[in-house]
Amino acid sequence: MQPQRDLQGLWLLLLSLFLLLFEEARAGRPLVSCPAACLCASNILSCSKQQLPNVPHSLPSYTALLDLSHNNLSRLRAEWTPTRLTHLHSLLLSHNQLNFISSEAFSPVPNLRYLDLSSNQLRTLDEFLFSELQALEVLLLYNNHIMAVDRCAFDDVVQLQKLYLSQNQISRFPLELVKEGAKLPKLTLLDLSSNKLKNLPLPDLQKLPAWIKNGLYLHNNPLHCDCELYQLFSHWQYRQLSSVMDFQEDLYCMSSKKLHNVFSLSFLNCSEYKERAWEAHLGDTLTIKCDTKQQGMTKVWVTPSNERVLDEVANSTVTVSKDGSLHFRRVQVEDGGVYTCYAMGEAFNETLSVELKVYNFTLHGHHDTLNTAYTTLVGCILSVVLVLIYLYLTPCRCWCRGVEKPSSHQGDSLSSSMLSTTPNHDPMAGGDKDDGKGQRRMSDPESVSSVFSDTPIVV
Repeated sequence: MQPQRDLQGLWLLLLSLFLLLFEEARAGRPLVSCPAACLCASNILSCSKQQLPNVPHSLPSYTALLDLSHNNLSRLRAEWTPTRLTHLHSLLLSHNQLNFISSEAFSPVPNLRYLDLSSNQLRTLDEFLFSELQALEVLLLYNNHIMAVDRCAFDDVVQLQKLYLSQNQISRFPLELVKEGAKLPKLTLLDLSSNKLKNLPLPDLQKLPAWIKNGLYLHNNPLHCDCELYQLFSHWQYRQLSSVMDFQEDLYCMSSKKLHNVFSLSFLNCSEYKERAWEAHLGDTLTIKCDTKQQGMTKVWVTPSNERVLDEVANSTVTVSKDGSLHFRRVQVEDGGVYTCYAMGEAFNETLSVELKVYNFTLHGHHDTLNTAYTTLVGCILSVVLVLIYLYLTPCRCWCRGVEKPSSHQGDSLSSSMLSTTPNHDPMAGGDKDDGKGQRRMSDPESVSSVFSDTPIVV
């Protein structure tokens, strides 16, 4: 009875093994789990240093790490693997002879997070070359012969965090990779050291947030020496950014065909770097960022009077935004002073101080300008009206004295001479005479002198 039960158990075991092999074949997995030229440990395949001219074809679909470094691979075509390696997260292709990579070469590995293409013979990075790698986080391209990087080479690689392009022949700085709102929003390290960069977009680099500049390595490049370059790196040195602090002695620039350390440019008579304060005027709206060297830090702001700035406070001119920025609504003189930002992260903490200067006057915007112009116009119109009233509508005693005794010639001449340097002229040859009707003589009644002579002076 016992041998029969053992026989049944053996048949069940064989049947289970057969079903397992059938499922493996139906799923497309090769029955040979490890290629002959590779060493396999679980889902790790090491095919390094085998002088391979091509990638082995029998790669298991469950492969998570594939090491093909130190071989003789020269081209990576679209069909380099017939099996779709959806579990592959790391691909090592360094120290080969690669000079061509198809734009469809990475279609079989859509979930790749780490790609090492260093120490090859690549000369260009064509458009959309890495666009299939939407999960890629680290890309190593150092020690190649790359001269040109297409502006669209890294399109859609939105998860990329570290990009190593050092020891190449790059002469144009790829600003589109690091500019705010750029193609690589999560990029924290861009190594462009030991290339052929001569000119940098200095104003644009100065505007970059500190967490990008902290990982932007530019040493060992023949940069052009000038004071603006000195000010840029002096600012980075003041902020203790790793990209400068770790390679201070290797930051060079070129002047008169000689290399000079960026921090030793005495021959240019550059002014010493000084941290500038933020400036504002009464009523301005202002936002000051806590420019930390790491993303995602918790930020706390403290006022000059050592009081914490809260996120939302009713009727307060100073609040903290959701992104940790200090926001001023209608700046007042008492808002001036030194504000401190305490940033706390997983790796380290950071303290930043920012000075705010408030000028005790406003800068007229369009609304203020309109009010001023309106006031000036009204004032001018009123002035003209008053002058006209003064000149033409002031009561004059000339035509109100018809029944009075005619004025003598001597009295009028005296009044006129007192207020005017212009003498009265008689339009008649024999002098002015009263016509006997009680009317005043003709003594240039249209002149200003005559008007002033009969009009009281109002001060």
